[in-house]
Amino acid sequence: MSQSDQPTALDLPMADPLPEATQKYFDICQEKLGMVPNVLKAYAFDVEKLNGFTAMYNDLMLGDSGLSKLEREMIAVVVSSINKCFYCLTAHGAAVRQLSGDPKLGELMVMNWKAADLDARQTAMLHFAEKITKESSATTEADRQALRDVGFSDRDIWDIANVTGFFNMSNRVASATNMRPNDEYHAQFR
Repeated sequence: MSQSDQPTALDLPMADPLPEATQKYFDICQEKLGMVPNVLKAYAFDVEKLNGFTAMYNDLMLGDSGLSKLEREMIAVVVSSINKCFYCLTAHGAAVRQLSGDPKLGELMVMNWKAADLDARQTAMLHFAEKITKESSATTEADRQALRDVGFSDRDIWDIANVTGFFNMSNRVASATNMRPNDEYHAQFR
């Protein structure tokens, strides 16, 4: 594998062979997405780490929630924008473009989410995600109440906090390892 084909700057090759269940998961990604996301390839040097990462991701981003999939992707982009995470901005910016059907919204979210035409619910959610990304220890009951005031339940607030926390962790790992987004993301849903 050449340097340009490696998902990160670290020399951590994927397990070979991949366990049958992991290979099946990668095959499903290839079929549905047209690629295996590099983040999965990066974690595949240790299948237990990959399984932990994908279980948390799938629960937070695809599981039952009062947050729509688009809202969760919007959180991912706002957090990644603050953290300047190239991988996540590229991958989740594409997801916002896809889920919203609006390429302009995807670009606005990546560049400056506050310039996007968002409703009060989305704005409050993203202000909260921004605050806990920049200064989580300053979060107060007033911040949580602002979310309740626009219709979020306490369970929704839990989900907002967890999606935000997950992407703060992921951003730091991606930046620290120079994780590269798949080229396919750049042209998707424009």
